[in-house]
Amino acid sequence: MNYIEQAYKGKNEWWRYLLSIITIFLGWQFLGVIPLFMAAYNESDDLSELIRSSENAFGDLGINSNVYLFVMLLTFVFGLIFLLFSVKKIHLRSIRSLITSRDKVDWKRVVFGFGMWFLLSLFSLIVDYAVSPEHYVYNFKPEPFLILVVIAFVLMPLQTSFEELLFRGYLMQGIGVWFKNAAVPFLFTSIVFGLMHGFNPEVEKLGYIILVYYIATGFLFGIVTLMDDGSELALGMHAANNIVASIFVTVNWSAFQTDALFVDISEPSLSVYMFVPVFIIYPVVIIYLSRKYGWSDWKHKLFGRISQPEIVNESETTTY
Repeated sequence: MNYIEQAYKGKNEWWRYLLSIITIFLGWQFLGVIPLFMAAYNESDDLSELIRSSENAFGDLGINSNVYLFVMLLTFVFGLIFLLFSVKKIHLRSIRSLITSRDKVDWKRVVFGFGMWFLLSLFSLIVDYAVSPEHYVYNFKPEPFLILVVIAFVLMPLQTSFEELLFRGYLMQGIGVWFKNAAVPFLFTSIVFGLMHGFNPEVEKLGYIILVYYIATGFLFGIVTLMDDGSELALGMHAANNIVASIFVTVNWSAFQTDALFVDISEPSLSVYMFVPVFIIYPVVIIYLSRKYGWSDWKHKLFGRISQPEIVNESETTTY
């Protein structure tokens, strides 16, 4: 069974997907935001001000950046908990089947994906600093930075795991089962993943063309997940990407800033350099991983037909 076909190890009636999506949304966007509003309320005794500021990521309330990062990431932790609950209790299948098609989760792949992407991301920042050092201001503050590092390494992998398992896991598998092919979920989840970043502040500054980068990233993680028959590599890569972005450089025109090592004070502008990852780094990474892990049968895994296996081991639905 390939990665998408793992969904057949559980129940796939339409009402289960509807119930699960409602459950995940309620956990993520309602229960999950309670700590966020509590933190904001502590900084404002004016309810109308709180509501207005919520539309701008609470940026006008003066919330400590580490506190805000913590409670913001908690919303995704709630989402992850309710996602795993829905897979286990509503679809009656193992959490492992959401993550991988292997007999067990390959943590070596997670670690490798994390390490590879961490080094690549860090290298790109070093190159940019070497080319344009005037764009950066040293911002090291020992105590806030150490707190940021702890929050980033503990909670960001949970945040990125929720996004990966929701898009490249639950939705990709569910849509694949319903449409009986890999192409629709591959294209749909990659594009929607990119478009959801349209709410990011850099889109307002740089224009919607920057969504090309986010959509391409969705395609990268989608290719890696489908070709590797598991999300382990993508889980590690996505976590590394967000951790590097949060602890090493923050930008002064963002709606939210962290106590990162450096502040990028350059004026936001769209340049060819911003698309280097899409047209150079991403293809190189895919080629490298395909050779390392011996990927084959590209057409079938990315665009082929999905069919229900004749025999499904029912014990899979009760194991991790």
